Amino acid sequence: MRVTHGAPLAPLTTLAIGGPAALLAELHVPADFPEFVKLAGGCPGRPVTLGHGSNVLVDDSGSTSAVLLMATRGLRITGYDDHRVLIEVQAGHPFTDFVDTTIAEGLTGMEMLVGIPGTVGATPVQNVGAYGQEISDTLVDVVAWDWELGRIVTMDATACRLGHRTSIFKHTRRWTLLSLRFALRRSELSAPVTYRTVATELGIPVGGRVPTAEAARAVLTVRRGKGMVMDSTDTDRRTVGSIFLSPEVSPGQADRLRAQNAPVNHFADGSTRVSASWLIQQAGFELGRPITAGTRISSLHYTLVADDGASAESFAQAIDIVLQQVLRHTDVLLTPEIDFIGDWHFRPARSSGRAGDDAADSRR
Repeated sequence: MRVTHGAPLAPLTTLAIGGPAALLAELHVPADFPEFVKLAGGCPGRPVTLGHGSNVLVDDSGSTSAVLLMATRGLRITGYDDHRVLIEVQAGHPFTDFVDTTIAEGLTGMEMLVGIPGTVGATPVQNVGAYGQEISDTLVDVVAWDWELGRIVTMDATACRLGHRTSIFKHTRRWTLLSLRFALRRSELSAPVTYRTVATELGIPVGGRVPTAEAARAVLTVRRGKGMVMDSTDTDRRTVGSIFLSPEVSPGQADRLRAQNAPVNHFADGSTRVSASWLIQQAGFELGRPITAGTRISSLHYTLVADDGASAESFAQAIDIVLQQVLRHTDVLLTPEIDFIGDWHFRPARSSGRAGDDAADSRR
């Protein structure tokens, strides 16, 4: 395990901004993790776990807590259960590699998640999902270090409390995920294609099925068109993907938004949500528009990207500007899904009262 003091964190994130870590430990061998537990005890607060840095904003002053760079790799089939293939994956394994492996092996359950950056261990934290599939569809259990109990624990998927872009692991440092198990099914065909953009790319009706690899290629094409594949564009490469959750709306809001042709959808957790990108567009933001110093709307998609001159403070300010303008124009409150790392805590400004009689507060 390599340990560095005062290591810059910006190069380890896709936004490429933020300060240093008082202590950075790179974990490549799972058996070395107990050594990190001892090291972390000498730093204030509970440690931070960093994968590929694709969903984080590091404070300009960095982190005084120890930072663990999870770089463990490896996967293995552990058995079969009810016609499912059970696969154990190390937390630091690249998620794109894992998804590609499942497709190559003729396994279905993750083909719509192709092209999502980050590590496998990061995916349950916000129940990563796209185009009709979520981690909750296939996760069996996780092995984690519980900093509160001071021991390794195994938690099944139910205990993880996976919801829409949330879980028991979100906004807490109590657990460090070490390995995960997933259950996938053998199939020549993909899951039903439920998103119209993907179905259109494939030339099939919504609900149709195609060979798994074909579905994955179509998803990648759609993602590239939005600048949501890390190598797809130079100008918009400094991004964390979606900045905001698709907010939950009340029945009254849903009716009003549908009347405006908004993409309002029902989700597996029972919630009704509207596209955050659509709301940002409706609030008057244009593609490529500068928001704060070094931060602008992407030229391809309604999210934020960083350019030269960006800082953690300016990026956080841009988040707040977008949030407030969307609230004023649509009466819907957005919630950032990005993780804020460091010794400051971002608090988006709130209106003095509810924006409307049936306004939904989507904080979780």
